Amino acid sequence: MIIASIDIGTNTVLLLIAKVDETSFEITPLLNEYKMPRIGRGLKQNENISEDRIDKLFTVLSEYKSIISKYNVDDVLVTATNALRIAANSAEIVERIKKQFSWNINIISGKSEADFAFLGAVPVSTKNKSVLVIDIGGGSTELILGKENNIEYRKSFHIGSVTATENCLKNSPPLDNELNELTIKLETIFAEIQNKFAPDLTYSVAGTPTTLFCMINEMKIFDDSIVDGGILKLKDIAKLIQELKKLSPKEIRIGYGRIMQGREDIILGGSIILLNIMELLNLSEVIVSSRGIRYGAIVSFLERIRNKG
Repeated sequence: MIIASIDIGTNTVLLLIAKVDETSFEITPLLNEYKMPRIGRGLKQNENISEDRIDKLFTVLSEYKSIISKYNVDDVLVTATNALRIAANSAEIVERIKKQFSWNINIISGKSEADFAFLGAVPVSTKNKSVLVIDIGGGSTELILGKENNIEYRKSFHIGSVTATENCLKNSPPLDNELNELTIKLETIFAEIQNKFAPDLTYSVAGTPTTLFCMINEMKIFDDSIVDGGILKLKDIAKLIQELKKLSPKEIRIGYGRIMQGREDIILGGSIILLNIMELLNLSEVIVSSRGIRYGAIVSFLERIRNKG
């Protein structure tokens, strides 16, 4: 079976085309595409996503439709998260997408987003180990603890790399009082998790950890085969943050190359979120996963098929 899975996030829209084993649930990527239309830029609860952002989204989806047509795809799964979850004009956008592309959009709750992130990020090889997944999106951050597919804790926190930047880090480079404000805000938001978990393994998914890994390891071009499964150490993240907070987005983009395109203005906010969570949980390192929601959507789809059978 060949499945195309699209993840419409606050910052990015991701496409995975994969060969899927319906028995073992093994997912073999055939193609991964990453675009950043930033549909959640400046978006607040119950506000409309602007028409120019919708146009950018539809441009990306049109490109993806063209790519998908070149593969013998059996199903197209389209999953949307925080931006479409909170936007006042979500229903209108969903209807327009269905009309133009014939795709049904699954706008998932924060709970389901956490489940999808866990299902997508955690390898089969982690059997019998407790695993924590940290998923830092643009508009929210999910924490999920479980063993295999048995999830013991899940929560969606209403802050991500985009919202942290827009709400706190308003100057470029940020002022000291802005950095302090963000740190205090994060300590309040994540207070309940302090020393709460002692997982055997911790995975961090989405653009923040994958980009940080590239930056720390001086990778100018993203290579999934190197990034996925890589290690991010607390001390290296803390050191990089000290450098980033002195730089403007333009200086970050020039200094770190193509991997920063579309993320240069939010990488500091995302980094501070990850560092804060690691400090609260006394984690010295996390494993980077380039997988996540678009993979989890496939696993969830296969489980539904199996249960119907």
